[in-house]
Amino acid sequence: MDNVSLVFNIDDYVLLGLKEMEHLKYFYSAFALVIYFITIFLGTLIVYVVWTEQSLHEPMYIFICNLVWNVMVGSSALFPKLAIDLITGSSTISLSGCLTQAFFIQSFAFMEISTLTIMAYDRYLAVGFPLRYHFLMTNKKALLSLVIMWLVVLIGRLVGVMLVAKLTLCGNSIHNVFCETVSLIRLACISTAMNDLYGNTSTLLLVVGSLVTVIY
Repeated sequence: MDNVSLVFNIDDYVLLGLKEMEHLKYFYSAFALVIYFITIFLGTLIVYVVWTEQSLHEPMYIFICNLVWNVMVGSSALFPKLAIDLITGSSTISLSGCLTQAFFIQSFAFMEISTLTIMAYDRYLAVGFPLRYHFLMTNKKALLSLVIMWLVVLIGRLVGVMLVAKLTLCGNSIHNVFCETVSLIRLACISTAMNDLYGNTSTLLLVVGSLVTVIY
């Protein structure tokens, strides 16, 4: 018989990691919600204090606010759905939902590294050039650097997600409790060379660029 590739033309994908948590699902869901609410509460408090306190309107605190905001976005992409799925016993997610979650979670990771890198550079300027620091790193420059980083990260992750969306998938089981592009790429039944090249290159550039900057 001729070899036949079975392509799943389905809307939902199974998160196998959720099935492994069913025996303690209420504990895990409560734990996820507690972490989420603490993260949102403390993050909102920090952003509010920095926003309202004039003396904190400095580059380092702007970067800290961005770091906190990024954590709140990443947490919102993971914990609410995780808790709801555990409580309701659901372990499925639609393809569009999976791609959306992957986009935000991976954007969070890339932005986290980028923000910590720019914070390291900011401290380098403060320690190495104390008299010129307020000229070299102004609030305007700090905000501009963050805007550029967000644009680069979001556009880069959007391209990665779009490349995955074009794949033909031959399975519906994701070995995780959340979605990310690597798990979907593993389900593909066509060549993923472009996806692998793009993903590895973008990750390598981020990691190497950040390490070189920090080491310098």
